[in-house]
Amino acid sequence: MTSQPSPRPQAGLPQPHSVPDGTQPALPYVLPFAVFVLLIGLFNVWHPADLTELLIRFAVMIPVLWIFSRNVIDFRVIHLGGTVVVGLLIFAVWILPDAVFPHYRQSWLFQNQVLGTLHPTLTAGSRKDGLSLVLRTLRAVAIVPVVEELFWRAWLMRWVIRPDFLAVRLGTYSAKAFWLVAVLFAAEHGPYWDVGLLAGILFNWWMIRTRSLGDLMLAHAVANGALCAYVIAAGKWEYWQ
Repeated sequence: MTSQPSPRPQAGLPQPHSVPDGTQPALPYVLPFAVFVLLIGLFNVWHPADLTELLIRFAVMIPVLWIFSRNVIDFRVIHLGGTVVVGLLIFAVWILPDAVFPHYRQSWLFQNQVLGTLHPTLTAGSRKDGLSLVLRTLRAVAIVPVVEELFWRAWLMRWVIRPDFLAVRLGTYSAKAFWLVAVLFAAEHGPYWDVGLLAGILFNWWMIRTRSLGDLMLAHAVANGALCAYVIAAGKWEYWQ
């Protein structure tokens, strides 16, 4: 009997060896997001100094990503120019309504008991502390894009199509998966659910176009980085929820 040649791996599709034997396939994609959300809940009831909180987030999230997710993270970028443009477009979408209509987000549609209210996470003192600003920006650019893209578009968009999600290629289109992820992504952003929905639609569309986790993480990082620069330069601290 002659052995058959191994199939060539598809770009953007994690291969079976990416998940160690005995590991739940979803764990590397879901656990970082779960820990990230748990930290948000923790700091909603316990309020340490801003710098302490930021250091704890890094001290927890970096080991979690390294230990559990490093084998499924793919930083390769296929469409650099387009990805940067998409990131900047999402940034523009995020700030445009409030820039055009200054009191737009004061409506009960955006601030209520379900969605929460706008409250900056950095104290007045921390807004003048360079280290706090750098760490807050690094969190938004280096941690959040990896955690969220692993969960929303590398896992959930595929899992909705088929629970055996590793058999589904990244960026596979399904109307149910597309819109469910977009709506849940919007809900995650509370008072910014409207722009969160538009951002979710753009991120989902770009994943379908590129089929690349690296492109999505970069687009997310560009959007968050531009927003951080805007927050610091314009003093729009309410965007840092």
